[in-house]
Amino acid sequence: MLRLSKKLLFAIEAVVDIAYHAGPEPVRSNDISERQGIPRRYLEQVLQQLVHHGILSGQRGPRGGYRLARERRHISIGEIIRVVRRLEGTPDPLTETEGAEIGRKVVRPIWLEMQEEMMARFDQLSIEELCERARREGIVSEAEAVPDFSI
Repeated sequence: MLRLSKKLLFAIEAVVDIAYHAGPEPVRSNDISERQGIPRRYLEQVLQQLVHHGILSGQRGPRGGYRLARERRHISIGEIIRVVRRLEGTPDPLTETEGAEIGRKVVRPIWLEMQEEMMARFDQLSIEELCERARREGIVSEAEAVPDFSI
């Protein structure tokens, strides 16, 4: 079942933060935690799963942090939702075979249809689009605020 959990919200916010504030150096989890108000205990667990599933890449060490594993236009919100749903591991009541006949044959199928429509829309919504929305809202990107002196 598709539901907005804190962990899901944190994962989407973290990926958008990394994409939006990316510069020459990886984005540190401390910076994400401060900017987004995400508790570190949630953040690190989610970031590691996103690395494991190829959405982010991680760099260890004192100058380490996270980057997108692919171009932001090629990462969808739907992908992030699926990773977090696996991480949360909560059973989906829509797939249970027990229950009243009207629930199994009428209510659950409608719910599944709506969920599939929402996921199709989330699959079309890219991190690039969310970064554009942030730009339109006037949110300052730290990557743009820091001059890049590389040649």
